[in-house]
Parts: sequence; structure tokens; C-alpha cells
Amino acid sequence: MRERARMLFDMRAVFENNFDKLTRVLSQDHGRTIGEAIGSVRRVIENIESACTALYGLAKQNEHMDQLANGIDQYLIWEPLGAFLIITPGNIPIHAWSSFVPYALAAGCTVVVSPSRQDPVAAEAIYKVALEVGFPPGVINLVHRGRQVNREILSHPNIKRVGFIGSNVAGKDLFEMCGKLGKTSSTNGNGKNHLIIMPDADMEMGTEWLMRSCFGLAGQRCLDVDNMVIIGDGYEEVKTLFKEASEKMKLGYGLDDTVENGPMTTLAGKGKVIQWIDTSLSEGAKMVIDGRSVKVEDYPNGYFLGPTIIEDVNVDMPMAKEEAFGPVAALIRGENLEQAIDWINTKTNVGHSACIMTGNGKNARRFIREVNVGNVGVNVGVAQPYAFFPLGSRRESFIGTAKSRMASMRMFMDEKTITARWG
Repeated sequence: MRERARMLFDMRAVFENNFDKLTRVLSQDHGRTIGEAIGSVRRVIENIESACTALYGLAKQNEHMDQLANGIDQYLIWEPLGAFLIITPGNIPIHAWSSFVPYALAAGCTVVVSPSRQDPVAAEAIYKVALEVGFPPGVINLVHRGRQVNREILSHPNIKRVGFIGSNVAGKDLFEMCGKLGKTSSTNGNGKNHLIIMPDADMEMGTEWLMRSCFGLAGQRCLDVDNMVIIGDGYEEVKTLFKEASEKMKLGYGLDDTVENGPMTTLAGKGKVIQWIDTSLSEGAKMVIDGRSVKVEDYPNGYFLGPTIIEDVNVDMPMAKEEAFGPVAALIRGENLEQAIDWINTKTNVGHSACIMTGNGKNARRFIREVNVGNVGVNVGVAQPYAFFPLGSRRESFIGTAKSRMASMRMFMDEKTITARWG
């Protein structure tokens, strides 16, 4: 354990030394802004730090009962299970890596990482940086092939379990396969997130939160908000402030530090978001800002989508229940907090995150207690837990035995109890 701890601390230093390199690669391969890339690499290092604490915390999990009976001692130890398959998505290629890999190493396991084909350069970069630490050959492995090779790897008897972040469709397919193979998983899928704006919300600060919440990473983040529910008489004010701020958002090349939003990662992803917008309009929604035809100077062939805001959205519309996964916000009029909570809990089958903007502690406490999602935000745009907390998704947003990050230690290890008799 001491050697693993030393190498994890070395890993933190290696990632700090490669910080600028990783941020540039991530921005160029994924498309996000350099500021967003800096935040992502910082989250990676926080996960490594959290894994260091998890490793030393193992000593506290072992239990010992001396002289349980006459001449009998009993104790419990935690042991690493072996090799794991880790599947990472295209929208957060290195953050997802760090949500599992450092914890697996802390537990004493090995990993085979299978990244998305959308941004393989970023996956290769983090793999090479990790190898600089000096882990023995075969501890950290990388395979580029996609879904078919994932099934083959998971079928191998030496692969004990799988950690996955991606779509619900792919996640359920893996989960079903795990059931047939008698293996367990941490399967983290889609969201359909809501942000509730109460009449007493501070909109001077709140407008900035809305921009991050709906349009950050070009909307390609499982914690981003699609549905914005505005309670009471403040609808027109919120809409006007949000519209004005959105129209000023600068799009462009991610390494330009004046740019506020980059392109979509793939042309196919852009096409799906446009289809989501078109379908919403055909169902009766109305356009407030149309970002489908945005033009970015010097980048005529870029996969850009401008901020798009629609209104007159009904919570029973199919698109109000389906994740857009792009820079889109749907404005919904709500009567009261009770109604908004009911919509979140009953109108979708997913439970990733929900946020509320309010100056009223009673409303905030009620929202926290009653909303059936795993990640709750109060006066923040994105309910992003820090590394030492799990990503607490619920309902169809998560299936498996343990959440990611710190909680994944329960997946990488198993208990063993020992009963010993001495004369």
C-alpha cells in the first residue's frame, strides 16, 4: 500500500507538470474553450488527490474483534478484485478517466481503458502522462476500438467489472451483458436536468449562472440544464436578461482565451441537436434565439451552434423529456415550487441533477429534500460535486453497485472476513 501511495502522489506531480499540455490537447481535440479545459484538468488532479486519501482511508475500513469468543479472533479486510474495463465518453474524455482510474490504482487493481472515438488524441495524451509515473507494465492499458471491442474485453474472465460513463442506451446494453456474465458495474448515463428560478432569485448573479448551466461545453455535459422553469411573475424579466447575455456570447477557437464557447465535438452531434430543436418547434415551441445558422469568422466549416433559447414549452412534450446535449435552453412557466418539484420527479425517468435559484432558505431546504435526483444545486448553475463526493445520479441515470469517484472504491474492492482460533 505504501508503494501505491507513493506512486499516486507522484502521479499528481506528473499531471501538474503536464498541466498546460493536457489543457491544450483537450481544447483542440474536444473543442471546448481553454478556460473549460483548465477546469477539466484541475478536476482530474483533484480526483488523483481524492484517490490518495481513499487509499489511506482503507486502514480505517478494516475491522478487528479480538477474543470474540474464547480463543477466537475475527476480522474483516478489503482486497482488490483485479482487472477492470473503464469506458469513457467523448464529452469528458479525461475527467471521466479520472473518475475511475486513480481509484482503481489506489485499490490495487489494473485497468483497460476504452475511450470514445470522438476525441482519441485527448485519451492518448492522458494515458501517456499517466505512464510517466512509472507504474509496472500492464497496470494501465489503453485500447482504441469502440463498442465491439468493449464487449470482447468485458467477456474475458479476468475482467471483473466495468466502470462506464456515457449514454443510457450503451449503458443498459453493458449492464445487461454484465448480468449475463455475472459481473457488476458502475453505469452512469444521461440526464435531463432542470433549473428552477424562484421570484426572489438574484438575477444579477443568476444570469451568469444560467449561461454556464445551459451553454457550458457547448451543452455537451451531463450536468448541463435543458429545462429552465421560471416561477411566478418574473418570466419576462428572466427571459430578457438571459436573451441579452446569450446574444453577446462569443464563439470561436478554444485556444483563443476571449472565446466563451467552442464548437460541437462532432458533426453528427451537431445534427442531433438541430433535430432536437426542429422537433421542439414542430411540437409547438417558439424560438427566442436561433443558433442553428450561426457563422463564426475564420471557421466556416466549424461545427458551431450558437446559444438557442425556445419558449412555450410544455413539460409533456417529448423533447421536454429528452436530453438535447447541445447549447439549448427551454423556458417553461411554472406556478409554484411544488409543481416544479413534481415535474422533475415525474415527467422524466432520469435523475441526474437539478438546481434552484432562490434567496429563501425554506424553499431551498424543501427542494433539497423532495427532488428525486442525485445531484442538487442551490444558487449554482451546475450541480458538480467535488472529487471527494460521488456523482450521485438516480433513477435511469445510474445503474450498478457503486457511483464514480470516491464511491467507486466499493466497486474495485471486496470484503473478506477471517475467523481464527488460537489455543
